[in-house]
Amino acid sequence: MSAREDGRAELARGGALSLAGSAFSALMGFLLTVVVSRTLGSSGAGVVLQATGVFSMVMAVAKLGLDSTAIYLLPRLRIDAPGRIRPSLLFMGLLAVVAGTLLGLVVAVGAPLLWSGTDGEVAAAVRTVAVFIPAAALTLVATSALRALGGVREYVLVNNVALPGLRPPLAAVAAVATGSAVVVALSWALPWVLGLLVCVVLLARRVSTVVPGGDDRGLARADERRRIVSFAVPRTLSAGLEQALTWIDVVIVGWIAGAGAAGIYGGASRFVQAGLLVDAALRVVVSPRFSQLLHTGQSERLRDLHTTATVWLVFFATPLLVVLGSFAPVVLRLLGPEFVSGWPVLAILCAGAAVTFLAGNVHSLLLMGGRSGWAAVNKAVVLTLNVGGNLLLLPRYGILAAAVVWAVCMLVDAALALVQVRVILGVRPRLGAALGALGIVLVAVGVPCGVSLGLLGQTTTGLVVATLAAAVVLMVVMRVFRRALRLDGLAEVLRRRR
Repeated sequence: MSAREDGRAELARGGALSLAGSAFSALMGFLLTVVVSRTLGSSGAGVVLQATGVFSMVMAVAKLGLDSTAIYLLPRLRIDAPGRIRPSLLFMGLLAVVAGTLLGLVVAVGAPLLWSGTDGEVAAAVRTVAVFIPAAALTLVATSALRALGGVREYVLVNNVALPGLRPPLAAVAAVATGSAVVVALSWALPWVLGLLVCVVLLARRVSTVVPGGDDRGLARADERRRIVSFAVPRTLSAGLEQALTWIDVVIVGWIAGAGAAGIYGGASRFVQAGLLVDAALRVVVSPRFSQLLHTGQSERLRDLHTTATVWLVFFATPLLVVLGSFAPVVLRLLGPEFVSGWPVLAILCAGAAVTFLAGNVHSLLLMGGRSGWAAVNKAVVLTLNVGGNLLLLPRYGILAAAVVWAVCMLVDAALALVQVRVILGVRPRLGAALGALGIVLVAVGVPCGVSLGLLGQTTTGLVVATLAAAVVLMVVMRVFRRALRLDGLAEVLRRRR
């Protein structure tokens, strides 16, 4: 097998596992959204979504960009100085605990100042989940270290199976027993504690396997601490801004339009996250490989890996977005009748995400090239555009404006990263291959959806028929366009398993 085919086979092996985990995570996220929306209504769901949104934004800062630092640094240390892996991990873990504790205290104290009066329930929910910020920050750093050292299976089991799998049953029990949005928010945060305990054990085993005997003890040396901090500081900013881009619109909608509007908008946006999880699944596999290939100067293999991952992202993630956008009223009806009014929001978000996928894992490529500073600049620009656009348009046009602003921001973010990767790193992504995959998907899935809509309308039966028909067509397409879709590596993995 050639180096290029071997790279695709490696991507297929790790990507298939990560994709399965992401599919399970998406299913659990969907169940959680349904449970919260059905039991608490749009207002209660809005409270929970705002609290979890604030938690996610603060946690992104609390981990200090050390998750990306681990993915960038550890594959290189594994090549150059394996004995320095353990000291570097101890130093990163200490930073995450300290930062998480301090920021958790800040959030707990500041929540009543930001939400008061009628928003007192939001403040209580935010203060409740803030207690778990240190555990969550350390868990994310530990899981990233696992995947950086080749533990993709352990990463998927913790991040994509255990954590999301616990939340729907816990939320259901909390909602039925208490009917309190605050208690439901608490049930959402509790799994972070279990995740941390499991990660510590798994990471210790992984390090003992990877690092030869006689490795260095104690914390990282001064030069290693500087290396870690120099990468992590700008990444802290970009990671915080990245999470802000995911959640700030939900929080702003809650501030301006109330918890009910936040619940409807947040419910619609959570469906789109299912498609984005495919992006995250591939990023789990490709990010360490990007770091290794950039470090060793294998530019052609790097370009081929990025192109393959992009084509797979478009082909495997976009079909779900097409179905969701086509049957948005039916999908949102699952959350409750009051959520159906948000169907234009879901349609716009799906369209924006589908176009953004054409850039592939370009953000990971920029980060693994050591350009975390440029990534931070990009996020700052896009967040400014997001906040300004929402504050200007949301009071007049409602949650529809928030959806349009989000879609535009994602496109601008991807375009900035594409230009920087090409100019700074000298890597020229092949957009033609991704456009071809998008065209195939739009025909293979769009036509069955259009026919089903014409015959059966916006009904559950129409959604089921369209989904099954699209699945059959996609299976045929995978066979006919196997080479164009770069599925050679995936086919090789299946042959080996048989």
